Amino acid sequence: MANELTGRVALVTGAGRGIGAAVARQLAAAGAAVVVNDLGVALDGVAEQEQPAAEVVRAIADAGGQAVIDSSDVSDFDAAAGMVRRAVDAFGRLDIVVNVAGIIRDRMIWNMTVQEWQAVINVHLNGTFNTSRHAAAYWRGLGDSQPGRRIINFTSASGLFGSTSQPNYAAAKMGIVGLTYTCANALAKMGATCNALSPAADTRMTPKPADPQDADSVALRSPDNCATAVTWLASDHASWCNGQVIGAKGFDVTLYSLPRPTARLRGDSAWDLDSLARAADQSFRPDLESAPFPSWPPVELLPGEEA
Repeated sequence: MANELTGRVALVTGAGRGIGAAVARQLAAAGAAVVVNDLGVALDGVAEQEQPAAEVVRAIADAGGQAVIDSSDVSDFDAAAGMVRRAVDAFGRLDIVVNVAGIIRDRMIWNMTVQEWQAVINVHLNGTFNTSRHAAAYWRGLGDSQPGRRIINFTSASGLFGSTSQPNYAAAKMGIVGLTYTCANALAKMGATCNALSPAADTRMTPKPADPQDADSVALRSPDNCATAVTWLASDHASWCNGQVIGAKGFDVTLYSLPRPTARLRGDSAWDLDSLARAADQSFRPDLESAPFPSWPPVELLPGEEA
């Protein structure tokens, strides 16, 4: 996709390491100027001394691309406005927002603290709202509709399938799906699309990364696979794709189904408990038993595929 994004400007949050860094590098390789946002913190959100975003910016520059660092906190509403200004001040515009930044504080629901819950919601859900809101306001302020505007949010199988030890992370990631649907509907008139990506790759969040001696496994679990899906969504090739959840895992790219009614009970009057129970048992139960609630870890098979 060389030069597919020439002339466009992207903001990538959480771009100092892992998938975010891979996304920033690929967008730059496709011609975009990139604001590399990263707070430089550990997985639990505690500040570290290193500045990984600087390494990503250097790599982009060494490859002939354009990039600048932004070390703002995505969970800070005003700081997110500054990210948009940073893009406009540095490169004259903003076209693409990729919301990758995140932290984890895993705990089972019965012993999760309010602080652990709120910290993850603040970064993932509030952070995605903050950048999206300011980007949308910037585009609306221009008073025109321009093709090529993109918001690409990161959801997770943790939310889509219900990770047992990540109630905060799962809730935030499903909240991001709802926000994605809203932005897709609201921003289409501005020439923007909004989609969500559910990634799977080896990052700091991976409990058991691939054996570095196994080249095939390393390639299969590379963050670059997810970055390619993001770059496609950012390009004109995906201008028709809006309000969707896309999965990127290994060499597979998956289109998830959207929530749609599968069965409905119609009554002639208000239901009483007994009649509703009988009707649900006859109508809803067979569907649910043939396609049970997804358990964790997920088994993501298409119809006709075998495990």
